[in-house]
Amino acid sequence: MDPTVSLQLGVDRNSPVPLYFQLSQQLEAAIEHGELTPGSLLGNEIELAGRLGLSRPTVRQAIQSLVDKGLLVRRRGVGTQVVHSQVKRPLELSSLYDDLEAAGQRPATRVLVNTSAPASAEVAAALGVPEGAQVHHIERLRLAHGEPMAYLCNYLPTGLLDPGTEQLESTGLYRMMRAAGITLHSARQTVGARAATPVEGERLGEPEGAPLLTMQRTTFDDTGRAVEYGTHTYRASRYSFEFQLLVRP
Repeated sequence: MDPTVSLQLGVDRNSPVPLYFQLSQQLEAAIEHGELTPGSLLGNEIELAGRLGLSRPTVRQAIQSLVDKGLLVRRRGVGTQVVHSQVKRPLELSSLYDDLEAAGQRPATRVLVNTSAPASAEVAAALGVPEGAQVHHIERLRLAHGEPMAYLCNYLPTGLLDPGTEQLESTGLYRMMRAAGITLHSARQTVGARAATPVEGERLGEPEGAPLLTMQRTTFDDTGRAVEYGTHTYRASRYSFEFQLLVRP
């Protein structure tokens, strides 16, 4: 059954907002609110157009706009399928694992590196240790609904935490830190964007040159000690950061 049948869809022909955009906004809201669940197959465009009294090109344009956003995907021989809503991450001291779980995105993790390594100049400066000192180096691929979302590289001072690969694949790093008695207090963070390299594109399931969001973060405990430095890349088609801006009095 077409899951859009149960939705209260409609368009206002007197509105200056284009009809395709009105429809795409309603479908996007249904995806974000879980009314159209990941894996759902949308029905025939002709039937949807007939129900709403719209032309087929208008319905096609609405659906294509959501395909372009990464919320829907056209699969040959299958149809148009809901992928998932884009993760909108608030800029606060939380982990990606917790944010994905809170958004109902079923996070999963593949640990690719979990070892001790000498600190580069960049890592040493962030963690406040001598260059070349041994630090714990972790690289993970974070997935949601089985699709790659982000590639996470983290560095921890030696002796702070000894995370096992199995543990890293079952929970978030910040949860492990808190469970070990580390009180996370604040962080210094930089958010940017750039084009995907061939290696990054292959990791994240994006073509070379696709836009990626980047983040560098140094996290401090309640004593002011740097306890983690991370450098992460995110799929811009699946992920965004949200800011709350306040007027300075």
